[in-house]
Amino acid sequence: MKPTAISADVLFEDHREILKWHWVAGLSASERRFDEAAVKEARSGADVVGHLNYIHPYRVQVLGKREVAYIGNGSAEDTRRRIARIVTLEPPVLIVADNQHAPEALVAMCERAHIPLFATADSAGFVIDVLRAYLSRHFAERTTLHGVFMDILGVGVLITGESGLGKSELGLELISRGHGLVADDAVDLDRVNQTIIEGRCPDLLQNLLEVRGIGLLDIKAIFGETAVRRKMRLRLIVHLVRLETMERDYERLPSEPLYQNVLDVAIRKAVIPVVAGRNIGVLVEAAVRNTILQLRGIDTYQEFVQRQRAAMVGNY
Repeated sequence: MKPTAISADVLFEDHREILKWHWVAGLSASERRFDEAAVKEARSGADVVGHLNYIHPYRVQVLGKREVAYIGNGSAEDTRRRIARIVTLEPPVLIVADNQHAPEALVAMCERAHIPLFATADSAGFVIDVLRAYLSRHFAERTTLHGVFMDILGVGVLITGESGLGKSELGLELISRGHGLVADDAVDLDRVNQTIIEGRCPDLLQNLLEVRGIGLLDIKAIFGETAVRRKMRLRLIVHLVRLETMERDYERLPSEPLYQNVLDVAIRKAVIPVVAGRNIGVLVEAAVRNTILQLRGIDTYQEFVQRQRAAMVGNY
C-alpha cells in the first residue's frame, strides 16, 4: 500500500501540544505537501527530517543554535545567500528550535517562497526524534493480512491458516490463558524500519473477536484492559494446516527454520497441524517459547545434530 501525502498543516496540528511550537511564516502554504519527492530521495520516512543539510533536498530542515548562528554570521549578503540556498532545497517545512529567534531575513524569504516556518523552544535533537518517529510510521510500507494477531509471552504472534480450522477459537483460548489480543480477522502491518514489522487492529474491529456460533465478543469488556494490546512487533507467524496438508507440503522435522516474507522482512514461521484431540493452545505457547530461545541464540535442532554427530563418532 502506497503511503499517503502529508501537509504542513497536519504536521503542525499533530504536534502542537508535544512540541508547543508556533507558526512564524508561510501560513499561506499550509497545504504544502511532501510525499513522493521526499520518499524517492530518502530511504525511509525517518530520513525526511534532520538538521540543516546542504546535500539532501526535500527534507524537513531543523535549525538549532549552531545553524541560526551560521546563517547570521557574516555580512548581509552572506546571510541572504545562505538563506537562498536553503530555499533552493525546497524544504516542505523549516523548524527553528532551541528557543532561537528566527532571523528576519529567513522569515521574509519563507513568506515569499511560501515555505512554512515553525518555531519551538524544544531542543533540535528532541524535535528530530519526535518527527522521525512520526514520519517513519506515516511513510511506512503497509499491508493487511488475514489472521489473529496476539501478544503471547511478550512476542507478537500472527496466527494464520486454512479456513475453518478455528483460529479465532484458538485466540479466545489463549486470551483465557492470560495472553493479549491485538487484532482478529484483519491485521494492519507497517514496516517501520528495515527490520521491524508492527501490527495493529483496524479501528472498526478494535477489541473485537468473532467466534463461530457465538458471534462478536468485546474482549476488553469481557476480560478487562489487560486482555488487549494496541500494537505489537510481529516476531512469529503460526500457520495452522490440516494433517494432509502438513504431510504433503512440509517436513516433519525441518532442518532449517521456516520464514515468511512480510513487506520484504523475513518473519519466523511455525507450522502446526490441526488434529482432533491436540491442544493447539499449548502447542502455540511451546512454539513461542522455542522462538524466544532461538532469538537468544539457542537452537535445539542444531544441538541435537551435534549430539548425533558426537554419538556417531563415539561408535567408531
